[in-house]
Amino acid sequence: MAARTERLEEVAITWADDAIEVRIDIDSGGLARITRLAVPPTESSPVVASADAALPLLDVLLAGEGRAWSGTRYCESAAGGRFRYAGHAERSLESGWREFRVDLHDPLTGLRAEVCLNILTGAGALRSWVRLTNGGTEPVTLEAVTSFLGGGLSSGTGSSGSSGSPDDLGDLDVMWAESDWLAEGRWQRRPLRDALPDLNRAVHGGDPRGCFGITSTGTWSTGTYLPAGAVVNRRTNHAWAWQVEHNGGWHWQVGECTRRSAVHGPGPLYGRQAPRGSASGVYVALLGPADAQHHWRLTLAPGESFSTVPASLAVSSAGFEGAVAGLTAVRRAIRRPHPDHRRLPVIFNDYMNTLLGNPTTRRLLPLIDAAAEAGAEYFCIDSGWYASLDEGWWDTVGAWKPSADRFPAGLGEVLDRIRDRGMVPGLWLEPEVVGVHSPVAAQLPPEAFFRRSGRPVVEFGRYHLDLRHPAAVKHLDEVIDFVTGDLGIGYLKLDYNIFVVPGPDTASGGDGLVSAGAGLLAANRAHLDWLDAVLDRHPGLVIENCASGAMRADYALLARLQLQSTSDQEDYLRCPPIAAAAAAAIAPEQAAVWAYPQPEFTDDEIVFAMAGAMLGRVHLSGHLDRMTSHQLALVADAVRAYKEIRADIATAVPFWPLGLPGWTDSWIALGLRAPGASYLTVWHRGPAGPSQVALPVPHLLGEPVTPRVVYPGSGAGFAWDRGSGVLTVSLPRIPSACVFKLGAE
Repeated sequence: MAARTERLEEVAITWADDAIEVRIDIDSGGLARITRLAVPPTESSPVVASADAALPLLDVLLAGEGRAWSGTRYCESAAGGRFRYAGHAERSLESGWREFRVDLHDPLTGLRAEVCLNILTGAGALRSWVRLTNGGTEPVTLEAVTSFLGGGLSSGTGSSGSSGSPDDLGDLDVMWAESDWLAEGRWQRRPLRDALPDLNRAVHGGDPRGCFGITSTGTWSTGTYLPAGAVVNRRTNHAWAWQVEHNGGWHWQVGECTRRSAVHGPGPLYGRQAPRGSASGVYVALLGPADAQHHWRLTLAPGESFSTVPASLAVSSAGFEGAVAGLTAVRRAIRRPHPDHRRLPVIFNDYMNTLLGNPTTRRLLPLIDAAAEAGAEYFCIDSGWYASLDEGWWDTVGAWKPSADRFPAGLGEVLDRIRDRGMVPGLWLEPEVVGVHSPVAAQLPPEAFFRRSGRPVVEFGRYHLDLRHPAAVKHLDEVIDFVTGDLGIGYLKLDYNIFVVPGPDTASGGDGLVSAGAGLLAANRAHLDWLDAVLDRHPGLVIENCASGAMRADYALLARLQLQSTSDQEDYLRCPPIAAAAAAAIAPEQAAVWAYPQPEFTDDEIVFAMAGAMLGRVHLSGHLDRMTSHQLALVADAVRAYKEIRADIATAVPFWPLGLPGWTDSWIALGLRAPGASYLTVWHRGPAGPSQVALPVPHLLGEPVTPRVVYPGSGAGFAWDRGSGVLTVSLPRIPSACVFKLGAE
């Protein structure tokens, strides 16, 4: 329910359900601040609003003004504290969303802000963005705008600092995820008070200047870090988790905000001397590109507007896993509807550890037959299908026409074989790049490519198409219409293997100059528009998002595309930590995990390779055509088992009985909790050590459930203690893995 109360000139806007409570207070000076963003209070946890630790609803860095306190924090700009309340509105949206829009106005510059908070009912989560309009008479140059800014995250924790004064950071941890090619999604956890040391402001009274920040630059939105993070209270288990939904550069930061340091009125928000002994709160700022990190700045002429990239945030009293469940609900709610999200078909892809970009009719036909026998439903021909056998194709791509010498009777012969075996044919494309030696590079105008300082941007022997230009869009539309129409392709793997930073410095269509960050943001958004148009024309097409594995695994793209490659990792022993952690950032039914068993594998190794993909999307590969009937039966058994459980995957939320995986952990476990059952994948990859592991499953504590091994048929021992909610699993051989179902008796 929502409520609006007025007392003199003060206004309070409150919305709450069973999962989240949001309160925005507007004081007598017109300053609007989030004073509560948490789970609703209970008798055992009577947390109250904390106006003294709150911050304005947005932070706006303007050229010529900067910050009101030196540093790099996005919570204390000179302009941010000037914005004053100008009204608000709320309305119900489709699919359980409720929108709250707070209108603000800066009397000095004339900037108007619409702060949009969309709350997903029942999920404990909201989605936030800001739209700025220049309502003044002079141009205004933006250097940073927060998509979300909230303080007081630690309110009510009741912890104590070393000096004996209240210290709301003492019980908090900050979490983030490092990422790299072949080593994606490695979650880290650090005490926040270690990252933000106690400065003993009882002595000097000054506000801190530091923060804990994570930044991604360029066109790989997840190439170094995932656009996600969390703050967790290790004592109370309250958690706040977030994601920035952008396919380009982004930044988030967590910092300490001093209570009662604000001053009202038209001047700067922050008095620089905090009251001695005053307590502190925690803020989080979520942003897309900014000047300091991404060379982004944008001048708004009078009447012009700018919207930030969206960001989502979830709250929970059930720790990190509870907050991830809220973000998983958001991920599903913002997606473009598509039947793939319910069907979860099994995809065979010929690349990984198999043809490796060298397909031919002779090599593909036996693989197609074996994949069909194993139970695959899609067959994707990966890279190389467009290149002559004697051609080094990396820097010549761009036309995307089938190779004549690879397919002497035409690619159609291979595609027909895929259909005849009951599968949907797919192809790999890297649409955004054109090789420097491709004929397409000369056929398109120079403005159809990324340009900087008057020169084309070249990375790794490729140009980058700029989809703000109609010629680039026309070229790619013709490619997509050819492969889907003329070739009858129903599945596309869209890859992206170059990295551009900071971006093009040309304006839309190549007319005029902008900052490189502003050029990249506009190009990022044009890419999204192009994808929307492709799926509008071909609504049944299934598109996999890939960028050297998972270098662009963000929910700007995944709100549109159906699957996400989780890695290019070729070592099956290094896949488990990637597969297990993927569900923290990607809805399980979108997380495509390689399963590439090989004929030289032992039975245990085949099972290990297959089991790792069964709580996500099975991306089958490997030389199935060279396997014995016994080996192929092991693969087919896994596919059959997956088809029995995949409907539950589409509605499940993740949990980690052993915690989020470490890169070198011997034992790793991923769980999915669906309405009717829970599932667990357990990996034992060595080195030699204990042959069994105890897996706490607290949500099943005391429940009348019966565990059973879904896959493999033998080799795993287990014992279930209903009273303690612990499943003890025995996997004495290394490597080995198994998948459990824990359902009603």
